[in-house]
Amino acid sequence: MQAPAASSPRFVRRTNLHAGEYRKNFRQIDRDAIEIVTSDEACRVTKLMSKVYLRLIDAPIHFWEVEGVLRFTGDEREGKWMTAWEQLISMLGVASATAQKALHWMHEQGVIGYDAHRNGVGIRIFINRATTSIGKGEGSGRQKNLRLIPTSSSVSHTSPGDMPFKDTFGIKDSLELDLNPHAPKNGADNTEVGKTSSDPEPAPTNTAPQASAAQEEQKITSANSNVAYAIPVEEIVNRLRSALEPSLRAVAIQASQREHARTREWLDKHGIPKATRVAQREAYNVLRSHGLVNADAQRARAQLEVGRSSGSYATPDARPRTAEEIMEIAETCIALLEAQGKSIEVTLSEISSEGGGWLLPDDAPKVREAAHRLTSERSERK
Repeated sequence: MQAPAASSPRFVRRTNLHAGEYRKNFRQIDRDAIEIVTSDEACRVTKLMSKVYLRLIDAPIHFWEVEGVLRFTGDEREGKWMTAWEQLISMLGVASATAQKALHWMHEQGVIGYDAHRNGVGIRIFINRATTSIGKGEGSGRQKNLRLIPTSSSVSHTSPGDMPFKDTFGIKDSLELDLNPHAPKNGADNTEVGKTSSDPEPAPTNTAPQASAAQEEQKITSANSNVAYAIPVEEIVNRLRSALEPSLRAVAIQASQREHARTREWLDKHGIPKATRVAQREAYNVLRSHGLVNADAQRARAQLEVGRSSGSYATPDARPRTAEEIMEIAETCIALLEAQGKSIEVTLSEISSEGGGWLLPDDAPKVREAAHRLTSERSERK
């Protein structure tokens, strides 16, 4: 009876690799992670901390959602539904309280990331990388452990007394192109072979058709080159015009549109308002010269003419102003701003009682606020 074959040992009693061997079926663990899960602090939490971490690192492949991410969603075993937490506890091989303490502590230390949700989302555990285990630099990093294949040696492959192979290394002068090493398809020739000279005369070849064909091809090529150089300049210009004219026209249209939009924006923001102020000022001058200016507006403007040589009016007394008077003064300030470009602050400083005018300091903020409110309302209506 034949003895059963002995199974191969799980471990070999040596520590190095032989020639032609390489590492496979192994896990990489950061040294910082090993130091943390085997520390005294980890042992005070639970003495099974390293076991929990190693079980997570070596989890079965169906638990890995992507590289470095474990996911537990629960499954059905023996007709009973097992939750995601029970599935995790079964894989770790520890008690529920031990697993909870270990996972919570490793999550706080940053060794792993722990995320649990309900409604079928399950539990995700992220195996974090140590900062000191990440190298940065040019290229793709350090070379992996690959199989070492020996290269061919420089020793000659032939015996010292034998004829070596003839290698031309691409030099056609040393190639025997006329040699046909194959036997004829109908068998060997039956004629007797006599003694021949070592340098037989070459058989005449029919090179006349080949030479004539080459000459004809050269003529056709020269004729085509002459035709290419005979293209008139006008035709080249027409082709360039037909190819470039649409794109140039489109660029010109876009440039004109941008310039038109820029001009219109300038007119809306600067040109038309300035023309309006000039026209309004000239209209006031014409009406004033004919004595047709409104008495209220003339009185309000006269009140603003403080410090100027004019004996047609008397300087009003400095007294508190009513709400209607404050609105009138604010409208007059805006009118001066639009007609003469004088700012509201300059107008208020001219009519202020501190500068010799008739507007009390307590009424100046009210006029300023009313003027700004009227300006904003007009801007919103525009």
